[in-house]
Amino acid sequence: MGDEVSGSALAHWDYPAYRAKLQAGRTALARLLDEHRLDAERPLTGVELELDLLEPKGEPAFANDTVLQYLHTTGDDDALYSAQHELGAFNIELNLPPRLLDGAGLSWYESDLAAILAEVREAADKAGVRACPIGTMPTFFTERVGIEALSGARRYRVLNEQIMASRGEDVHIDIQGAESIRFSCASIAPESANTSVQFHLQVSPEMFARYWNTAQALAGIQVAMGANSPYLFGRQLWAETRVVLFEQGTDTRDATQRANGRLPRAWFGNRWIDCVLDLFDENYKHFAPLLPLCDDEDPLAVAASGGVPELRELRIHNGTIYRWNRPVYDVQGGRPHLRVENRVLPAGPTPVDICANMALFYGLMAHFGRVGEPLSERLDFAQATANFQAAARHGIQADQHWPGRGLVSARKLVMEELLPLAAEGLASMGVARPDTDRYLDVIEQRCRRGVNGASWQVARVQVGEHRDRLERFDALRAMVLDYAAQSADGRPVHDWEV
Repeated sequence: MGDEVSGSALAHWDYPAYRAKLQAGRTALARLLDEHRLDAERPLTGVELELDLLEPKGEPAFANDTVLQYLHTTGDDDALYSAQHELGAFNIELNLPPRLLDGAGLSWYESDLAAILAEVREAADKAGVRACPIGTMPTFFTERVGIEALSGARRYRVLNEQIMASRGEDVHIDIQGAESIRFSCASIAPESANTSVQFHLQVSPEMFARYWNTAQALAGIQVAMGANSPYLFGRQLWAETRVVLFEQGTDTRDATQRANGRLPRAWFGNRWIDCVLDLFDENYKHFAPLLPLCDDEDPLAVAASGGVPELRELRIHNGTIYRWNRPVYDVQGGRPHLRVENRVLPAGPTPVDICANMALFYGLMAHFGRVGEPLSERLDFAQATANFQAAARHGIQADQHWPGRGLVSARKLVMEELLPLAAEGLASMGVARPDTDRYLDVIEQRCRRGVNGASWQVARVQVGEHRDRLERFDALRAMVLDYAAQSADGRPVHDWEV
């Protein structure tokens, strides 16, 4: 969704031509795979971080245009990061350039994230607002959830129009958790309450299926450790409410299609895969195009001539299907490659927390992606799905199904079994031992104390309601401002004062 959509392009949408280009792109990709022409040399990583903007009183600030104007990012390859609009007018997306993790790579990510967030906070301060990396915006109250909450970027307005036209009815949010919420909206604005962090891992084509399957199997563990989204529209719902909001807020199905079992666009999946093409075939079969933009490239001719096709249609379509682990085809420096884009985690709370989540993910991916019997042969896909849902509901207190352990506490599983395996995986990637120890210790402390972003938010709101006698909305405003201040301080969330 990084490409802007022009008015001239909208006037020339051609659905049959677009679907033909999707098929041609799939065939061209299959040829690249068959001829071993995709880059398979380096396990490059990458990070995207979304964040929110706050008014001084703690509610969303619809000010991303202004803040972006104050940010001096060039988009050059040598830039520390790039910044752009996200779905909501109070959201910003930051993209860091790809890198290896070997040596002090995790520490470099932390220092870069800290420097970038400091720059964003400075720009936000000039605009009279604050920056806040959090999973769902707790103070995005229903009276402000309308079309005006959407970013002014044309592509997001077009995406809204396409999703709403496909649905033929309002977006309905119905979530039952610690409390409940039912809310309808004539736009996809509810989805703008979500912000996330995405981890990218370049993998060889031959190993893509194993790595993607591994990421699916680890999703529940990731969410249990990193949940940071307990509040939505003023209600306490799931520990990672972002998951169910994404599923409901981007749903293009009408009532009949939902009743008939048509797949939602935010989708965990229903099986392990054998090849990356399985996922692109599902994209074509199950999901109608939302942004049918065609360019002049003939991907089959380019591939046949030995060139590198951009596959723009395939990539745009893939970008409007919100898998929790998304396949990515991309071209860098004229070299095509495949990546797993891991999308399960919320934004924040701090750079050290993000890098701890990163260390756990990359370490376990490296271990289970290379060593022993694949997780997909020891864990039923239905159990992986149940793990993900349980973690989203219960966060750090969730139980997980795990091979050889049965149903076990996520905290116990991570401390007793997975942290040592993550350390082995990071070592295989060349990560320096001090980095491994520093970031995996953050995960261990979360487990020992039972504290992550979600549990801290709930505890802080309860303090506001009971000690300070605040009404819920005022307690949420106070919590969000405290969260933003302690996030800027940089200490990991398990050390925050309540």
